Amino acid sequence: MQLLGQHHVSIMTGQAEKNFDFFTRVLGMRLVKKSVNQDNTTSYHLFYGDAVANPGTEVTYFDYPGIGPSYPGVSSISSTSLRVPTTASLKFWAERLDALGIHHAGLSARAGRDVLAFEDFEGTQLVLVADNGEAGVAPGEPWAAADIPLEHAIVGLGPVTLTVADPKPTALVLTQLMGFRRIGAYPSPAGDFAEIEVFATGEGGSGAEVHLEARPDLPKFRLGRGGVHHVAFRIPNEEEYAKWIDRLAASGLPNSGRVDRDYFRALYFREPNGILFELSTDTPGFDIDEPIESLGEKLGLPSFLEPRRAEIEAKLRPLAL
Repeated sequence: MQLLGQHHVSIMTGQAEKNFDFFTRVLGMRLVKKSVNQDNTTSYHLFYGDAVANPGTEVTYFDYPGIGPSYPGVSSISSTSLRVPTTASLKFWAERLDALGIHHAGLSARAGRDVLAFEDFEGTQLVLVADNGEAGVAPGEPWAAADIPLEHAIVGLGPVTLTVADPKPTALVLTQLMGFRRIGAYPSPAGDFAEIEVFATGEGGSGAEVHLEARPDLPKFRLGRGGVHHVAFRIPNEEEYAKWIDRLAASGLPNSGRVDRDYFRALYFREPNGILFELSTDTPGFDIDEPIESLGEKLGLPSFLEPRRAEIEAKLRPLAL
C-alpha cells in the first residue's frame, strides 16, 4: 500500500479565460477537462495536463471571478513544480518567458536538480524542473503545442513545497501515515532558515516528492487568487483506495471519507499545520465521458450531475476559451 506520487494540484483563479491562455498558449499544456466545481456548480473547474490526461500531470483551477489576492505565509503549498525533459529545456523556457515579458529567477538548483522559478499573472509560484534522465516516476506524454518543441514540453508535476511554522508534525504525517521517506535536504532560498527537507514516495524522482520548508517568521497564509487550494497524491486503484480509507479512519485524523468524483475517487484530510491533502485514484480517468482526442472540448459533468446539466449550464457564466 504505497502512494505513487503527485496526482494533481488545485489552485484558485479570478480570470479563467486569461488562465486558459497562460496554461495552453504560454506553457503549452492541454486542457484535458472543462468541468464544474462539484461542491459549487456555479464555478468552473479547469484541468490542464499532458497529451492523454495521465494522473500526475494535472494542474487544476477553480474559477472565482473577483476573488481577492492570496497572502503568502505558513500553512501553505507555496510552490508547484512542472517537469521538463532537460536543462536545455530550461534554457528554452527562460528565452521564451523573456520574449513574452514574463519575469523569472534564472536557472538555479534545488535538491540537486536544475530549475527555473517564475510566477503567473496571479502570483502562483511555479518552478520548471529538469528531469535529465533521472530515475523515478515516469513523465507524462508531451502535448504538441504550436510553438513549443516536443523535446522541451512540460511532461508532468514535479515537487510541491509545503511552507509551515513547525515542520515536525507535518513530517510525522508524511512518514508515519502516508509512507513517505526523508531522502535529504537543501538550503532554503530565504537565507538564514532551516534547510528544506525532501520526502519521497513510490519510485521517487521529481514526480513523487514533497519539499518541507520551515518559516516560523512568516504570518499565516490567506487563500485567494493564485493560491494553491490543495495537493493530491496518487493511489493506483480502488482496491488500494479502500485500504487508505481504513488507514485514515484508524489514524484519528478527521477526514472526508469516501468521495466519488466520477473521474477518480478522492479522500481529503488536513495535516497538523492545516494544509489540505487529497488522496486520489488513478482510475477510471478523464476519458470516461469523452474520447481522448476531444478532451476538454465540451462541458464535462460527472454522471451524478448529468441529470442537472440544463440547470447547471443556465447558471454558469459564459466562458470564451
